[in-house]
Amino acid sequence: MNMKKYIKYISTVLVAGFLLSSCDDKLNVTNPNSLTDDQITDLLKNGTDAQRDLILGGLASGLPANMSLRAPIIYAGFSSMGYDNEFALNLIRDLQGEDVVYADRNSSLGTSWAGWYYNQKDFSFWDGSNVDWCFGYWAGPSTIINNANKVSQFLSDDVIANSNKLKDYKARCLTIHAMGYMQLMERFQKAYLFGGKEGKGMPIYTKYAYNDPVAPLSATETYDFIKSELVQANKLFQESGIGSNGYTVGTTQDEVYDIDRGISQYLLARVALWTGDYATCIASCKEIMEHYPNFIKEANYGMANDSISKVCSNKAEVYADNNAFLSVAKNPECMFGWTNDSNLYPWTYLNIFSASSGGYGQGYFQINDALYNKIADNDFRKSRFVTDTISFPYFVMQGTTKVTIPEVIYKMSNLKWAATIASDQTARTADKQNSDVILIRSSEVLLMLAEAQATSGDEAGAKATLNKLLAARTKAGAPTLTCDNYPAMKGLSALDMVKLQWRIEMWAENGLDFFNHKRWNQDITRTGSTNHWSTNGLSVDHMTWEIPDKETQTNPNW
Repeated sequence: MNMKKYIKYISTVLVAGFLLSSCDDKLNVTNPNSLTDDQITDLLKNGTDAQRDLILGGLASGLPANMSLRAPIIYAGFSSMGYDNEFALNLIRDLQGEDVVYADRNSSLGTSWAGWYYNQKDFSFWDGSNVDWCFGYWAGPSTIINNANKVSQFLSDDVIANSNKLKDYKARCLTIHAMGYMQLMERFQKAYLFGGKEGKGMPIYTKYAYNDPVAPLSATETYDFIKSELVQANKLFQESGIGSNGYTVGTTQDEVYDIDRGISQYLLARVALWTGDYATCIASCKEIMEHYPNFIKEANYGMANDSISKVCSNKAEVYADNNAFLSVAKNPECMFGWTNDSNLYPWTYLNIFSASSGGYGQGYFQINDALYNKIADNDFRKSRFVTDTISFPYFVMQGTTKVTIPEVIYKMSNLKWAATIASDQTARTADKQNSDVILIRSSEVLLMLAEAQATSGDEAGAKATLNKLLAARTKAGAPTLTCDNYPAMKGLSALDMVKLQWRIEMWAENGLDFFNHKRWNQDITRTGSTNHWSTNGLSVDHMTWEIPDKETQTNPNW
């Protein structure tokens, strides 16, 4: 991530000129198209919030996009929707894992979804010489770091000192900057508690400039740096006065597509869990859960399998606006996402009723039946998978004509992201694919909390935390599920109970199956399943990418 590689493609003057054109009256300067660094600093320190927004608003407004950055394809040298952004990359990680089965075994096993699921033993995606799958995976977080530095170059401590507005901007920059380094460490270094502590960390760049390459810090120094940035971000968010104690909780676009204290605390908890700093993880998670106390309702947690016959016979419809995994308004757990976008990954790849590859194309995401059998019968999450093969009449566009073509939906396909009618629509169409995207939700935070409690020796606390989730996932009218009466959890340690609930609750979300295995130092295996058509697993060693050749060739300090 040698920053000499990046061209400083907008100078201070160009940034000012682009953002401030024709704003003489608002900025009260002679020529806003050629502001000097000193003028910008003076306006940020002594100007109004409106002037500060004019100067930094345009740059800072782009920071949330880094949460699912469209970067790797730029550096990989090709365009592929399956490698287009972080959401797609996390789907790839889930496909490589233990609990997702990719139904379309007839696809090319090269670089398609099926190829990733297959886990070809000669496919060295982690190899540092691999530009497509290694350097592209490095370039995304590096770009995030660069983007954060681009904004923070204007936000020194003395500049932000007396401005809540600038404290908010600085906190967002710190959060994104830390996230970029967290991603690099999770991807390119061993799990900290299993060999990574003794290894190298990352070269740290905090200036948006032509930086000379610097040596990587140790792993411990790197993680300490990441945590220090997130602690500072938490403090600044709190002081900024935004939302409630720095949290902007709600269901509007401005509230969910927003970097706030919830996101900085979430990242701090994730880094703390990774490094064994359980006290910090527990404290951060507990604070987050105070602001997100509610769970997705049973009626909005995907679609129940007992409705599928009516849906497939056109006697019922499923609205994206009622599905919490496609609708922010129905998801009280949503900490970060965005609303009403089109042709999105959840709809295209995860919705079995879509006219896209995940539905009509029969590239269904199925659950490993060995995991399915561990879900309690009174746990409504068990009913969010198809139990019998069935045919569905897809609306498909052929040119300008809409036609109906039936296709078989395979047993064990997921109903978690099911919808026949897109967001803001009243009827099913072939060309409308709008839905919301939920990227981070509080159930993940609850599971981090339970894992930190269990790993630090507080088994009773871990079980009490899990019991909150199990109660929320108990089928209406059934006895409340607990750690003590959940059949598949009988005789398990508290930590193994947590691991099972990670697999069930966060199924096919955010690549967590892959990264959890790495954090736990457990190889991915596919034993005990009858529907995995590829039994190729993945060793922990291959969950760590090599530092790319393009980096080591330009930074001799490696």
